Amino acid sequence: MKQTIEKIFADSIAVKQETLKNNLASIIKASEAIIASLKNGHKLFFCGNGGSAADSQHIAAEFVGRFQKERRAWPAIALTTDTSALTALGNDYTFDIVFSRQLQALGNKGDVLIAISTSGNSKNVLEAVKYAKSQGIITIGVTGGKGGQLANLCDIAIIASSPVTARIQESHLVIFHSICEIVENALA
Repeated sequence: MKQTIEKIFADSIAVKQETLKNNLASIIKASEAIIASLKNGHKLFFCGNGGSAADSQHIAAEFVGRFQKERRAWPAIALTTDTSALTALGNDYTFDIVFSRQLQALGNKGDVLIAISTSGNSKNVLEAVKYAKSQGIITIGVTGGKGGQLANLCDIAIIASSPVTARIQESHLVIFHSICEIVENALA
């Protein structure tokens, strides 16, 4: 057990270090895009499936509530949380449009979509990005492995340097917390 735990921690640390090395400029660029959008009265949207859906909720809550500083609430919406919309859209149309359809109802030019997919190939996430780009919504893709289709589709791509879903998700959390802190430092 001890060796397994030590290996998991060592692998997680190594992936985070490699992710930082490969993505520092993109993390800064994503932070700047979010800061500019919020300064101009726009909204943040998050989407993803499974663990990435949970990350969407978590990080949207950090922006609406607070991360580390007391400040005003910022408009951030996880498109993963309205079960009535998700199930109606999935049933009446297809699961592929559950995020893009909500974005069609709520999004505006100048908003930011943070699209999360560990593989970079989640169809409903890709559809949301395609719709966002057609409407002038800034797209930030947070993915893993080689980036999948998401990395090439988004305005800004941040790719966790691992093929292992757990290590990707751990890196995503550090990325999101870094962005939250940068945005709070700039705007709070």
